[in-house]
Amino acid sequence: MKSCGVSLVTTTSSFCDEVKKMAAGKASGESKEGSLSLTAEEKEVLGGLDSRLFGFVRLHEDGASTKTLLGKAVRCYESLILKAEGKVESDFFCQLGHFNLLLEDYPKALSAYQIYYSLQSDYWKNAVFLYGLGLVYFYYNAFHWAIKAFQEVLYVDPSFCRAKEIHLRLGLMFKVNTDYESSLKHFQLALIDCNPCTLSKVEIQFHIAHLYETQQKYHFAKEAYEQLLQTENLPAQVKATVLQQLGWMHHNVDLLGDKATKESYAIQYLQKSLEADPNSGQCWYFLGRCYSSIGKVQDAFISYRQSIDKSEASADTWCSIGVLYQQQNQPMDALQAYICAVQLDHGHAAAWMDLGTLYESCNQPQDAIKCYLNATRSKSCTNTSILAGRIKFLQAQLCNLPQGSLQNKTKLLPSIEEAWSLPIPAELTSRQGAMNTAQQASKAHHPKSEPVLGLNQTPILQQSLPVHMIPSTQVDDLSSPAKRKRTSSPIKHLEQLHANKDTLNSAQRLMLEQLESHFVLMQQQNTLTLPHNCTNLSSSTEEPWRKQLYNATQRLHKGQSSHLSEPDDEQPSFSTGSVQYLQAASSSIQKQIGHGTLPSNSVTQGAAINHLSSHIATSCGQQGTTFTKESQPSGNRSLVPETSRHAGDTSNDSVVVKGLSNHVQQLRIESVCSPNHGDCTSPDLLISDSPQNSASLIGKASDSVGTGAYDKASSIHPAIHTKTNNFITSSPSSVIFTTTPFSKSTEQTTTHSVTSLNNPQNRLHTINRGGLGNLQSSKKPDLPIIGLKSDPHSIPSMSMSIYSSSTEVLKACRNLGNNGLSNSHIFLDKCPPPRPPASPYPPLPKDKLNPPTPSIYLENKRDAFFPPLHQFCTNPRNPVTVIRGLAGALKLDLGLFSTKTLVEANNEHMVEVRTQLLQPADENWDPTGTKKIWRCESNRSHTTIAKYAQYQASSFQESLREENEKRMQHKEYSDNEPTSSDFSGKRRKGPFKTIKFGTNIDLSDDKKWKLQLHELTKLPAFVRVVSAGNLLSHLGHSILGMNTVQLYMKVPGSRTPGHQENNNFCSVNINIGPGDCEWFVVPEDYWGVLNDFCEKNNLNFLMSSWWPNLEDLYEANVPVYRFIQRPGDLVWINAGTVHWVQAVGWCNNIAWNVGPLTACQYKLAVERYEWNKLQSVKSLVPMVHLSWNMARNIKVSDPKLFEMIKYCLLKVLKQCQTLREALITAGKEVIWHGRTNDEPAHYCSICEVEVFDLLFVTNESNSQKTYIVHCQDCARKTSGNLDNFVVLEQYKMEDLMKVYDQFTLVPSFSSSSS
Repeated sequence: MKSCGVSLVTTTSSFCDEVKKMAAGKASGESKEGSLSLTAEEKEVLGGLDSRLFGFVRLHEDGASTKTLLGKAVRCYESLILKAEGKVESDFFCQLGHFNLLLEDYPKALSAYQIYYSLQSDYWKNAVFLYGLGLVYFYYNAFHWAIKAFQEVLYVDPSFCRAKEIHLRLGLMFKVNTDYESSLKHFQLALIDCNPCTLSKVEIQFHIAHLYETQQKYHFAKEAYEQLLQTENLPAQVKATVLQQLGWMHHNVDLLGDKATKESYAIQYLQKSLEADPNSGQCWYFLGRCYSSIGKVQDAFISYRQSIDKSEASADTWCSIGVLYQQQNQPMDALQAYICAVQLDHGHAAAWMDLGTLYESCNQPQDAIKCYLNATRSKSCTNTSILAGRIKFLQAQLCNLPQGSLQNKTKLLPSIEEAWSLPIPAELTSRQGAMNTAQQASKAHHPKSEPVLGLNQTPILQQSLPVHMIPSTQVDDLSSPAKRKRTSSPIKHLEQLHANKDTLNSAQRLMLEQLESHFVLMQQQNTLTLPHNCTNLSSSTEEPWRKQLYNATQRLHKGQSSHLSEPDDEQPSFSTGSVQYLQAASSSIQKQIGHGTLPSNSVTQGAAINHLSSHIATSCGQQGTTFTKESQPSGNRSLVPETSRHAGDTSNDSVVVKGLSNHVQQLRIESVCSPNHGDCTSPDLLISDSPQNSASLIGKASDSVGTGAYDKASSIHPAIHTKTNNFITSSPSSVIFTTTPFSKSTEQTTTHSVTSLNNPQNRLHTINRGGLGNLQSSKKPDLPIIGLKSDPHSIPSMSMSIYSSSTEVLKACRNLGNNGLSNSHIFLDKCPPPRPPASPYPPLPKDKLNPPTPSIYLENKRDAFFPPLHQFCTNPRNPVTVIRGLAGALKLDLGLFSTKTLVEANNEHMVEVRTQLLQPADENWDPTGTKKIWRCESNRSHTTIAKYAQYQASSFQESLREENEKRMQHKEYSDNEPTSSDFSGKRRKGPFKTIKFGTNIDLSDDKKWKLQLHELTKLPAFVRVVSAGNLLSHLGHSILGMNTVQLYMKVPGSRTPGHQENNNFCSVNINIGPGDCEWFVVPEDYWGVLNDFCEKNNLNFLMSSWWPNLEDLYEANVPVYRFIQRPGDLVWINAGTVHWVQAVGWCNNIAWNVGPLTACQYKLAVERYEWNKLQSVKSLVPMVHLSWNMARNIKVSDPKLFEMIKYCLLKVLKQCQTLREALITAGKEVIWHGRTNDEPAHYCSICEVEVFDLLFVTNESNSQKTYIVHCQDCARKTSGNLDNFVVLEQYKMEDLMKVYDQFTLVPSFSSSSS
C-alpha cells in the first residue's frame, strides 16, 4: 500500500539524502540523525500506514509495536524537518499528518496536513490526504470543513476504500445539521456497502430509524425500531437502546395511541430496556418521567434515584425531581432540586422557567423575573416572546406595589442569590464522591457495561454502539458542582484575569496567556463529550439541531398560569442521551470514528478549528512563520481555513506557518465564561433587578437563537491565496472540463514541489501538454475489485487532443491496466473539485445594489421576433429580462390557462399543494413572528384542479370581505400605507395566516392540453418549449417541468423559494393573471455568497427551502433586482440566475426551461452537473447523454461551445473503452442490450449519478426485465467481484467512434433570426 501518492521508502530515502547533504561535516548532527534513522524493514511497514487505517489499527490493544514505530517515525521526521529548516518536500508533511492521526495526536496531525495543503497545489488529487484531513475536522466538530473534505474524497475517488466510513460520518453530520434528506441518503449508501466499517449494519440501521424519529416520522421510526428487534443475535446495547427509544417515543407521541395505552407500552419498553442494560441512568430517568405522568409519585422518585446512582448528575433529572417536589407541595425541596439543575447546566431553560414558576407561586416576583430572564437567555428556550410578556406583567405588578411592601414581607423561599450559595445537597456531593468506586464495582459485576466518563477518564471500549449522541449526564464536567470544587481555582483565576484584560500589566497578561494555553490543552485532553449532541449544552452552533437532540425541552407557560414545565413536554423527537449505549458512543466514536470535541462554545459546525498552535514549531521545526489573520471571504474556497498560499514558492522554500493560538484561546476562554462552563459564582446569571436587562430582553426577544458564535468563529479563518483561479471559481471537473481544456493557460499551474514524471508522487501523465490525473487507487489489496491500479509505470504517456481521431483515442486507452478504474479517475485532468465562486471583486457600492431590471416593451408581433431580442435575453450581462406586453403583441389567448378553463378541461388533474405562511414579500419570519430567518418551510399535500379552484375562489371572496371591513375602519390611512408595511407590523406580533399554493401542475400531455400547448407555438422560437435551438429539445425524452410546461395556481403570498434552475438552464415564466407577482433576482456570479448564507443558516442550497433576508444580502454587497410581473409579461431568467417569487394577487403562471445553444449555457450546466455530483444530488439533466445527442443532431460553429462538447465526448469515450477492456480482462461478460426510442438516460439507483453506455444491473432485475441500474462503484460496493451483476451495453463502440469523428466545427455563417 502507498499513501499520498508517494512511497514512504522513496520519500524517506530521498529526504535522508537531503539531510545528509545539509549535515555534511557535522559529526554531532550525524550522530543524532543516526539514532533516529529508520531501518529498511521499518520503512516498508510505515509505507502501509496512512489515514485509511484510522479506526482499524488498535494501537492500545495489540498494536504496541506499531505505536512504537509510529512514534519513532514522527520523531525521525520532526528531526529531519528541523535539520532541513523546513525545506522539505510536501509529502513529508502529509506522511507526518497520517502518523500523528494514527497516534490520535490531532493538533499535530492538523498542523502537518495544513502545511502539506499550503505546499501542494494539487492537494485535491490526494484522496488519502483529504480523508485524513476530514477525520481531523470531524474530531473537532468542524463539520462545515469535514463535510467539504469528505465530499471531495468521494468526488475524486468514488471507489475509495473507506467510502463507507465517509458516508457514515456524512450521515451523522448532516443529521446534526438538520439536513435530513442528505443524512438519510448517506446512511443508506453506508448500509449497502459491503466493505468493513467501524459500525455494524444494525448500528447503521439504528441511525436510520432514529433519523425518522428526529424528523417526526414516527410510524416509519416505530417500524424501523421494531424491525431491528427482530434481528438475530442483536447486541445487548443495541437492543437496550432500541427499546428505550420505543418507550420514550410512546411516552411523547400522541399519534401512537391514547394516553393510558401509550404510557403502558412506554413503561413496558423501558423495563425491557433496563433488563438488557440495568445500568442505564438515562433509561431510569425516562421511566421516572413515565411514572410521574400517570401519578405514581413514589415509583417516579425511585426511578430518579436510580438514574442519579447509575450515571453522572443530570440537569434533566434534577429538574424533574423538582417538578415532583413542587407537585407534592414541598417548595424548599423543589428549590434545591431546581438549583442543582441550573448549577449543572446554566442554560437549562426548563429548570429556570420552573424555578420562576415556583417563586411566583410563593409570591416572590423579583426572583421570578430573574429566573425568567435567565430562561430567555438560554438558546434552548423556545418561548422567549411568551416569557417576555410574563416578565412585563410581573414588572407592572411590582410598579403598582406600595414602596417597601416587599422588604417587610416574610419570604417563603430564599432569594435566588441566597439559594445559589446554599450548600450543595449532601446526596449530590456524596454520590459524586462515590462515583468512581461505584463505577469500579459496576464494571466488576457488569463487565460489558460502559463506565460513566469522569473528568480524566479514558473511556474503555467494551461492547459499544456509537450513535453519535450522548446523554446530558456527560455535559462538560466542569459544570458538575462537585467537580467545580476540585477545578474552580485556576479557572476562576483565569476568568478574573480575562474579565480585567484591558487593565492587566505585562506580567499579568503573560500569566493570562499561559492559563489560556493550559486551559485549551486541558479541554482538548479531557473533554470527552459531543457538544453538538449534549442535552441543554450551550453551543455556538445553530439552534435547530439542539432542539432535535434536546431531551429536556420545556412546556411553555400559557398566560399567567403556573403549571410546571418538564424537560420534554414539547415531545422531543428523541431522547438525547440514549442510555449507556449512548454513553458508549463517546467512547466508540473517540476510538473508532475518532470524534472528540473542543469545548462546547469553541467551534461551530460551519467553521474550522485553528489548531496551528505551538505544535507546529515543536513537531515541524518551523520558526518565525506566519499565517494571515484576515477573515475568509464569503464562499469558503478551500478545505484548510488557516492557510496562505504563496505563489512562486518552490519545494525548497521553507514553510511559512505560525500558530494561531491566540485565536484558539479566545474561543476557549469564551467557553469558560459561558453559562455552561462557569464557576459556582454564576458568572452569567442575572441576579440584579436592572431594568436595562429586562428591557434588553424584551426588546431582543427575537434574538434568543443567534448566529453570533458562528460569525465569531468564522472570523478567525484567514483568506486563502491560491495560485490559480481553479481554486476559487466553479470548475467543472469529473465528466467535464474547463472552457478551453487543451489551452496552455489552463494547463500550467505553479507547484511547490519539483517532480519528474517518474517520481511516484507525480501522478500526471502528459496528454497534449496537459495531464491525466490518475489518482492512486485507495483500495485495500484484499478487496476483490475490478479496478485500474494507478501505477505510473503501467500507464504510457499519451499525446492526444480533442482533434485526435477516435481510433487514436482508443489506441491510447488500450493497455492502461486490467484492474478497472473509478468513474472519476479518467475525467480528472487539471480541474480540482468544483467550488462556489467568491463574491465578485471589487464589491459594488451600496447605491448599485438595487439595479433597474432590464425590460423590453413589445408593441407588435414583429418586435417579438426581432433577432436582437434573443441576443439581449441570452446576454450573460443580463441576469433577467422582463418582456412586457408579450401576450398582447402576439395575441396569446391567456384565457386558455385561466382557472375556469382548466377546471372545464381537466377538473380531476393532480395538483401539488404547498401549505405556507402568509408573510410580506421582502421578509421571512419564524412561525412565532419574533425573528427573521432564511428557512422557508412548507408542507406538501395533493389535491385536484377543481378543489384548488374552489379554494382560490373562496380565498378571493374572503379577502374582499376583509378589505371592505378594513376600508370602513381605516379609510383615512388606506391610501398612504403600503401593504408590506401593514403586513410587517402585524406579523411581528402574532400567528401567521396559512395559505395554500398549487404548484407543479403537469401540462405535458398533449391530448389533455392540446389547445393550451398549441397556443404556446405562437411564441418566438428562442422561448418555445420545443425548438431546434433549445438544448433540452435534444434530450430525446421528457423531463417534467423542464422541457414540458408546468402550471402554478396562486393566492396572495404564495412563494417559490430561492433557487437556481435545474442544471442552471434558462427559464421562461408567463403570468396569466389576473393578479401580479413580485420577483427577486440575484446574478449568477453571487450564488456562492447565497450558498454561504445557506450553510450559516443550516440550510442546503440545492435541496432546502429558503427565503433570503434582504438585509443580509445588502450587508454582503449582493445586488438584488426587484420587479413586478403583470399579466401577459414574460420573465426570462438567464442561465444560473438565483431568484425567488411571491404572488401579490390571485394569479396563475406557466413556466418551463430553455437551453440556448451558447457556450455560456453549456458551461454553467456542466458546472452545476459537477457540483451536484460533489453534493450527492441528482442532476435532472443528464449532461453526458445530452452531449452525445448534441453531437449527433447539431452543427456547432461556436469554437468555445465546440471545444467543450468535444472534450466531454473525448473523456467519455476514453472512460467507456477503458472500463470495457478492464471488465473483459477480469472475465466479466459485457452483454449487448441496446436502446429503445425515447428511452430516458439512466441513473444509478443508489447514488443517483448518471450511468452512460455500460449499465451494471442486478441479476434478479435483469431476469425480471426491471433493470435496476447501478454505477460501477456502487455495484462493486454491493458485490466486490460483481458476481451479482450483469453488465449491459447500450452503444456499440463503433457507433460512438463514428459520432465522435463526425462531430466537427463548422464554418460560422452570418447570424440569422431565431
